[in-house]
Amino acid sequence: MRAAVLREYGEPLQIEDVERPSPDPDGVVIETEACGICRSDWHAWQGDWDWIGAKPPKGQILGHEPAGTVVAVGEDVTRLREGDSVAVPFNLSDGTCPECRNGHSNVCENLVPLGFAEAAPGAFAEQVHVPAADQNAVALPDDVSPVAMAGLGCRFVTAFHALVHRADVDAGDWVAVHGCGGVGLSAVHIASAIGANVVAVDLTEEKLEKAATLGAAETVNAAETDDVPGAVRAVTDGGANVSVDALGIAETCHNSVNSLRRRGQHVQIGLTTEDERGSVDLPTDAMVMKEIDFLGSFGMQPPRYDEIFRMVERGTLTPSAVVSETVTLDDVPDRLAAMTNFETMGIPVVDEFRS
Repeated sequence: MRAAVLREYGEPLQIEDVERPSPDPDGVVIETEACGICRSDWHAWQGDWDWIGAKPPKGQILGHEPAGTVVAVGEDVTRLREGDSVAVPFNLSDGTCPECRNGHSNVCENLVPLGFAEAAPGAFAEQVHVPAADQNAVALPDDVSPVAMAGLGCRFVTAFHALVHRADVDAGDWVAVHGCGGVGLSAVHIASAIGANVVAVDLTEEKLEKAATLGAAETVNAAETDDVPGAVRAVTDGGANVSVDALGIAETCHNSVNSLRRRGQHVQIGLTTEDERGSVDLPTDAMVMKEIDFLGSFGMQPPRYDEIFRMVERGTLTPSAVVSETVTLDDVPDRLAAMTNFETMGIPVVDEFRS
């Protein structure tokens, strides 16, 4: 089968013929029908994240936002069968650790990141193996497009978990979203859908215009102001109730925290780059005196995907609205390269894997 393989960090991924996977006793193999191209794939391609143990080895198949059809089922799998349409989270859990048993499988103690670890080859490939499939594979509703569901592996569900489960967002609250890439635009759409007033912040006018179509009530062009937090506080009459760093660089993290009103909540979604290497200084005294909360959001528990599906069924959420383009497997190297200068918008999705 064809797959996009990391051979050298920072060099174009190689499209190669590799062996098809076969299912472990507790696993399934899915025929990949769609896979989002995420900024996390860019980090993997660059060889980032050795500081958190997530630097992929050379020879790794990347890709971690798949949706597809089950084509082979391990003998111990009970919940899935051939022909089922599924989405797969990037943070694969084992279902046995205390976090999993207590409903927090997204932070499993034995987590394996799809597409980043040798034990979990990724989904920029015609087929992908899903271990512990009863735990990890999420059955999709009938009549949904795999392309629309591709972002459920990572960006869309992480933004949903951030705003619905981690932060306390009430109808009418102000939510600031710093960085309008795929996860940021997902956060804009979700925050608007749950009744918040959204301020979108980015350097690019085109991305801000897209944020407005997804529900942003106000936008701030960070390229046109020297004081992003001040601009957010001005349009929100004192500061956001909740603010999201959807990028993961020091500047957006600082801007997010400083955009908040008293007793506000900062949610960190973006992981850091080589410049920060996992650590960003914070205005600690101001956070203490204003009682600011600092929260993290990492994927979402598969049993809670139904919350998104119900909103999609009612027309409240439209994940496909964040999909910016569909491309072929051969286009993946170029789309990753475009992310170096933030030239992509929304969620590009691979929907053609054969030559």
